[in-house]
Amino acid sequence: MGNNVPAATPLFRSAMGVTLVGGGALGAEDLQVSLALAPRLVAADGGAEAALAAGLTPEAVLGDMDSLTEAARAQIDPRRIYTIPEQESTDFDKALRHIEAPVVLAAGFTGDRVDHELSVYHALVARRDVRCIVLGARDVVLHAPPNLTLDVPEGTRISLFPMARVTGLDAGLEWPIEGLVFHPSQRIGTSNRARRAPVRLSFEGPGMLLILPRTELAAVVRAVAGASIWSRANADGWV
Repeated sequence: MGNNVPAATPLFRSAMGVTLVGGGALGAEDLQVSLALAPRLVAADGGAEAALAAGLTPEAVLGDMDSLTEAARAQIDPRRIYTIPEQESTDFDKALRHIEAPVVLAAGFTGDRVDHELSVYHALVARRDVRCIVLGARDVVLHAPPNLTLDVPEGTRISLFPMARVTGLDAGLEWPIEGLVFHPSQRIGTSNRARRAPVRLSFEGPGMLLILPRTELAAVVRAVAGASIWSRANADGWV
């Protein structure tokens, strides 16, 4: 499945953070944790089922609706359901390109099918203009903006996983990255860690995923929400 659909006009705009729920594995506290930081709830297609099961009604449902049951649909205002029928992208991708918010926390997109989870990480890079953090059982994953300052405790694991050729600089990592060329088939940077706080990272181009412990979610949200990243108007250039 290709991921070549261009960004589109947002269907859901929010001045606050958005929790995006998917139909994958969802921990008992995932929605509670996410909504405490990103209080607007949006579902990607079948993720609406998980929201309803938790006693919550999403403010919008985005996707091709091939996983939304009639029983779930009957519980949601039809005006909140946005059907995006094309089959060139995943529902996660569809949702990201139609949400405009300071940050998106994605829950229910990991821990189920490996191919689906890999497509999520691909979408993080493809839709890098969106400030999105994926919530897993133990970790959080995000696409690194050009510049990021992480206020995390000494010893915090900060793994760098490239999805393309990427170089960068740091201040505060245990193992500096200056002079290294990261590439998915040649060099990765898993299991690095914070030597001192704050950790400052900068990258010369797109394609680097950052993986941190879930315990640092709030710190990552604070860092990402204020980060300098792509704007939708300049999504093809590094600023």
